[in-house]
Amino acid sequence: GDPVTQKNFQEKRRHPRIENNVPFKIYAPDIDLVTETKNISCAGAYCKISKFLEPMTKLKITLLLPVRKGGKVSTKKLSCGGVVVRTENIPNSEDFFTAIFFNDILPRDAQVLAGYVKGALEQEKAAVGP
Repeated sequence: GDPVTQKNFQEKRRHPRIENNVPFKIYAPDIDLVTETKNISCAGAYCKISKFLEPMTKLKITLLLPVRKGGKVSTKKLSCGGVVVRTENIPNSEDFFTAIFFNDILPRDAQVLAGYVKGALEQEKAAVGP
């Protein structure tokens, strides 16, 4: 296999993932989709979309992160570049599970995303209890 993608896959495993549904938009030359993540980490997202995207397709992504500040939830827009790393047919469905690696994200946006993931993980732990 190609060492670059190998590294990306290992990298993805290292980042904790959360099963949160974050709305996001995907743009590519002939694609304009709105979907939500099935799970998301600092490194990428896994989602269900209605189009087949070839692996290695480059995308522009806008994430709409629900951010809590002092009891209020506001939506923070993060824009980044992504690349499709995996596409799976969903049996008996027109849709596809698609894994996207965020390959082009600003450091401060990556920090916001990391903070969101960390906050969600802490909430999950709190919900489960000791």
